[in-house]
Formats: sequence, C-alpha cells, structure tokens
Amino acid sequence: MAPAKGILERLNAGEVVIGDGGFVFALEKRGYVKAGPWTPEAATEHPEAVRQLHREFLRAGSNVMQTFTFYASDDKLENRGNKMTYTGAQINEAACDLARQVANEGDALVAGGVSQTPSYLSCKSEADVKAIFKKQLDVFTKKNVDFLIAEYFEHVEEAVWAVEVLKATGKPVAASLCIGPEGDMHGVSPAECAVRLVKAGAQIVGVNCHFDPLTCVKAVKMMKEGVEKAGLRAHYMVQPLAYHTPDCNCQGFIDLPEFPFGLEPRILTRWDMHKYAREAYNAGIRFIGGCCGFEPYHIRAVAEELAAERKIVPPGSEKHGMWGAGLEMHTKPWVRARARRDYWENLKPASGRPLCSSMSDPDSWGVTKGDADLMQQKEATSKQQLKELFDRSKSH
Repeated sequence: MAPAKGILERLNAGEVVIGDGGFVFALEKRGYVKAGPWTPEAATEHPEAVRQLHREFLRAGSNVMQTFTFYASDDKLENRGNKMTYTGAQINEAACDLARQVANEGDALVAGGVSQTPSYLSCKSEADVKAIFKKQLDVFTKKNVDFLIAEYFEHVEEAVWAVEVLKATGKPVAASLCIGPEGDMHGVSPAECAVRLVKAGAQIVGVNCHFDPLTCVKAVKMMKEGVEKAGLRAHYMVQPLAYHTPDCNCQGFIDLPEFPFGLEPRILTRWDMHKYAREAYNAGIRFIGGCCGFEPYHIRAVAEELAAERKIVPPGSEKHGMWGAGLEMHTKPWVRARARRDYWENLKPASGRPLCSSMSDPDSWGVTKGDADLMQQKEATSKQQLKELFDRSKSH
C-alpha cells in the first residue's frame, strides 16, 4: 500500500521531506558496485545489500526510498565493455520491489529515477534518448511508484527531454541537475535551467551530486530566484555530495584528482550536515537529502537538525545523543567534556596527513556533449585509447 500522503501533498503542506543517500558510492565501498560504470546490477545480484541500505536510510530518517536505478538504461549497462548480465528492465523491476518493501516498513514514498544517458553524450536524436527514458518509465508505471525523479543531468536539454517523458504518467515529477552556480555544461544558468524544467512539467526542481552541500544550496537558491522572477511556481530539492568541494569548477568533483578513490579526507562530518540542513531549510528548500558520499549517519544528522520542524526524531537517534550527549557516559573525563554542542559545532577537524594540501588542482579538460572525446561505444576501452588518455593527462 502506498502512503496516504503523496510527495506534493507533503510539500504543499510545508512538510520537510528527507531523501536518502548515494547508493552507488555506498555500495561500491561495500563491494557490490563497480566504480567506472557505476551501474546498479546489485539490485538483482545482491538484493539483500540494497535492501539493507534502504533500511538504514529509513531508520536514519529518510522518508523517500529512491529506487536503485541510477544509470540503469540499457545503453549505459553495455557501455565501454560493461557486461550486461541483466537488462535495464530486470534491474529496474527488482529495484522498485526492494524500495517498496522497505518504504512500507515506515512512512516513506518510493521514487523511480532516471538519469543522463551515454546516447545523449554521443549526440543521438531527441527521439532516441526519449525512447530510453520511456523504456524505464514503463517499469515505474507497472510498479506504481509514488513519484518520479529525473536526476543527475549535466545538460538541461536532456533533463527537459526526461521530464517531458516522465510527466506523461500524471505522477509528480522532480528534476535534479548535477550542476553548481556556474550552470550546466553548456553554460545555461541555474535560474534558466529551473525555468525550463518547470515549463517542461517538473513540479520539484533542484540539484544533486557533483558539489558540496553549501554550494548546492547556493545553486538551488539561484534556481528559486529564477522561477519566481518568471512568475512560475515550484518546490525545491537538494541532494548534494558529502564531500567538501571548494576547489571544483563547473564539472564538479569528477574533475578532482582524488575522484573517486581518494575522496575520504574531504568527507563532511555529521556536524557539517547539521549546518547544511539548516541552510537548506532557511533557503526555502523542503526536499532535503544526499547523494554520493552520504551514509545513513549523515541523513540522521539532517533529520536531527530538523526534528523540531518535522516533529519527529528518527529511530536511529535511539543510539545517538544529540550533539554528543551520549559521551556523558564515557569512561574518560576529557571525552565526557566533549558532550556539548559548542564543542562539536566549532571543531576544526585535522586530516592527520602531514604535508597534505588543503585543495587540489582540478583536471579541467573542458569537454562535454558534442565533443568527439565523449562519443561512447559498446566495446571496452582499448589499451591504445587508454595510452592516449594517459599521455594527455600528463600535459594537464
């Protein structure tokens, strides 16, 4: 049974909706997702792992269970030598079942998600790209998800195409771009992106991934200003990285030399997440969640920061004293002295890495859709292609 109140009913009533976290990064660290393709075969290969992660986010306070369908289009599942052991439809169906099972264990909604495609980067036609979204949408319709999300789009044009397909169901549609304040990869501003998405039919607009929380909040504020200036109405969402990215350019953390295996020194603490949740709420954003790097304890921090507004504390807080209160029970007196908000709120964590730089120099190759370098292929990347890339990277 679907929850009594849908996403738009909750947002129209001014409720705070808390999303979940970044499944591909979380499951890659656990050994269930391959970095590189970042595809969600685990929904069929290891359903128990996906189900457990859903449960952990639900316990942490999430009331949206997003289907683990990121990059689950057939053209992505067989891109660059990735072996398609399951079809997109099989993965999407399994992911919907897992999300619904866990959502029914609490007051949570199920959101079916589509994301950017290799076909768009390879300059396939609007009809070709829309057919890919339609194929995924057929599964979401069959499984009767509660609402739909077009997420992780670098180009607003492709996101608009996705929204136009998704809105045909009549279900609520959210659209989330992986952009920062500089706009999409063709320089379209966040304000203009949001206006285009709302005109295409999205009722909820925002950003996800690629940038840290405060950068993403800034981008959504720009979206909000653009929508209001155009005389339109929408709700707003934000699902950022759990990594600090002050040194990123318009491409976001993918350009960082630490991506994807050396990002841990950049991870936000739970106390950083309190600040993020408050900033997002104060900006008028009511759908607040996370993306890559977010673990359940990060979402719990968001839920705890907004507990008064939501009038509920997540079940996961049973094992977590607010602002370190549980440390009052510690055996060591200097640790008990840390059982206070001002200690954690003002902490400046050290990296413990002697001579480690505070920021990096992004790769900044500057290629995007329409560039020959981004033409995709089914065949595995050859050794010669890799050599050419290695040689080019040395010159950057």
